[in-house]
Formats: sequence, structure tokens, C-alpha cells
Amino acid sequence: MRPASCGELGGQAAGGRSGGPHSRSEARRRRLSTEFSTAVEFSQTRVQGTWRSTDLHLAPGVPALLRVEGRLLPLPGGAALEAEQVEALADAVLAERGRSELARSGSVDGALTHAGVRFRFNVARRQGGLSVALRRLEDAFTSLAELGLPESLYALCELPDGLVLVSGPTGSGKSTTLASLIHRINQTRPCHVVTIEDPVEYVHPPQRALVNQREVGPDTPDFNTALVASLRQDPDVILVGEIRDLDTIRTAITAAETGHLVFTTVHAGDCVSSIERLVAVFPADEQGGVRRQLALVLRAVIAQHLLPARDAGGDAPRRRVLVSEILRSTPAVANLIASGKSSQLYSTLETGAALGMQTLEHDLARLLQAGRIERATAELLAKSPQLLEDRLRLLERRAPTRRTGRQR
Repeated sequence: MRPASCGELGGQAAGGRSGGPHSRSEARRRRLSTEFSTAVEFSQTRVQGTWRSTDLHLAPGVPALLRVEGRLLPLPGGAALEAEQVEALADAVLAERGRSELARSGSVDGALTHAGVRFRFNVARRQGGLSVALRRLEDAFTSLAELGLPESLYALCELPDGLVLVSGPTGSGKSTTLASLIHRINQTRPCHVVTIEDPVEYVHPPQRALVNQREVGPDTPDFNTALVASLRQDPDVILVGEIRDLDTIRTAITAAETGHLVFTTVHAGDCVSSIERLVAVFPADEQGGVRRQLALVLRAVIAQHLLPARDAGGDAPRRRVLVSEILRSTPAVANLIASGKSSQLYSTLETGAALGMQTLEHDLARLLQAGRIERATAELLAKSPQLLEDRLRLLERRAPTRRTGRQR
């Protein structure tokens, strides 16, 4: 693969602009095809053995950079990119709406499919030029077990109503977890699913369910507008890609209260902070009422992180593994949320294993015991090394009786 191909296409793009509207459209179509063929090659490049990258970063003055198992690495043998090369790919990605949005706000998010490969992209202005970030989206759904989550969470797909939160930092696999849950609903429930995403990442062709996917930008101006409209579309299940403002949070809670099953994500590190993050968005005089509403509608919180797997040595790929904390709604949990005693939910998580709950420390200890992560990695995420050690000892005492059980 020759990194210069982007630059060559930049020349083609410049030449295409001299013709009429049809020739310019055809030039853009050819440029889009070739540029994305290059991007597909980038995303499938093998780095250090058999690893495949998940993200491609393009910026002037540096080689193309690939994110491989969480680490950013330069494309082997890649030359520094010219500003014109980056602009050529950005122009090929953006439609007219995208170019006007870039001029207005300085950045554009979107998704598109090329040659059977789906990409999420961001184009942004920086220091007088442009940068492009491309993420190659998976074309197959992953089961909860394959992700590293308990299959008991599929029970959430059968709920008639309520609110389910999936939380974690950026890049922790929240969208993939939600896609697995929506895929199960699509396979098993004759219902109407409305998704509101920015952008649409996983495409759900209707199976048993009718699935209508809407993208912020092309289909709706913002999350809240689409969410309000969805309540008039006879939905059974609503997926909101992210709730990040007061109006959207308020509407999502209302939707859950009025008989809809709502899935959404929030940026938070654990289950308790996920709840507190939603509450904190509201003015102080409304927070008590919001807590009571959440106590009634919240069904589960799944907080997850992706951690580097234990180094297998040699050229073996160093994958990432998922660690999770799970809170399920019970009368005791609802009472603590309603009364503003969220800090006491940690004790409930500790004692709620029989109800499908687990703390981050419990799951870290499980992965550590299985030899899948390094101790130093586990200690960085645990609330304290001593708490992690206590959970590890507890698992070791139970190991003889659990050895014959099926590992999730």
C-alpha cells in the first residue's frame, strides 16, 4: 500500500473541479471510492503479527496512525502526510451538508459504508488544516458472552418498560454492548424499535422486529427532537445513543415512565456515578424529584471498561478484555436512589451476586484469577488494592466448588 495514493487523488480532485456539476459529482464519486479503498487497506493493515487496527488517524505532517489494541502506532513505512492529502480524503468523505457543517462548527461526525465496510468518521479543523479520524465498524454482531458479559443480561431485552444505562469511558465498547442487546430484541420480539444515534454504527435489518434507525444530522437535528418525535411513532423499544443534556435526559425518563423500554449510554466510570451524573444535570431544586423518577424507572446499569490483556509474549496479539460492574433494580436499590443514598449502593452491589449484580473489583478479581490481565492493570482500576485482594481471596476460597461451572 502506498500512502501517496491520497496525494495522487488530491490531484484528481483538483482537476475534477474544473468541469460542470456532473463532472464534479463524478470526480467526487471516483475520489470517494479510491480514498476509502485506501482507508480500508489502512484499517486492515497487519501490525506486529496478526493484529488489525480499529481506528485510523490522518493529520498533516505525520504518518497515518493506527490504533491497535488500544495503542496508537504509526503505519509501518508510512511517510508524513501532506495537508493536501488529508484534505482530499476529508472532501471525499463529506457531502454538501457535511462541508457546510464543518465551516459552521469546525467538526463533523458521520458514518458511511464503502465496499461493504462501514466507517464512523470525524473531520475537524486544526491549526489551519484538517484532521480525519476513521473507525472501522464491525459488520457482525457479537454475543454478550463473546464480549465478556453475563448472558443473564439478555433478560433486559424482555422487559416491557424502564431505563437501562450502559456507561463507561469513550472507547469502552458501549455501542457494541447496546448493539448486542438490540440484535437480540430484533431476533426474538415482534415489536417496534426506534434508534437515535450519532452516527448510526450497527445496521439492524428488520427480523422479528421493525427497526427504524435515525441519525442525528441527516434524519433529525438533535437527540431530543428525535426522542420526542419517537413517542408519537408507537415504539416499544427506544435506543438513544447518548443522553448528554437536560432535555434529552428528561424526555428519556418520561419515555420510560410511559411504558417504553429505553436503552442509552452515559460517560461514567461505575454504576453509582452513572446515576449521579444524570441527577447532577438537573437544577438543585429538581434533583429530589428526578431521583424519585429514576428509582421508579431504572432497571439496570452496566458500567464497563476495556483493559489490556496479559502479555502473551512474542508476536502474539495483546487483545483487550472487558471488565464490568452491574447494578440491577430491586426495591432496596430503588429506595436508596430515591432517598439520595447512592453511596450505599456499593454495599448492595457487594451482596447482590445472586440477583446478577457485581462490582468492578469482583470482575477484576475474576479476570486476574483466570490469568487474563496483569495485577498492575487491575489495581489501577480498583477502588483500592486491598479491596481487590479481598475479592481475589474470596474467589480462591470458592474455586473448588465453582471449577465445574461454565465460564461466562
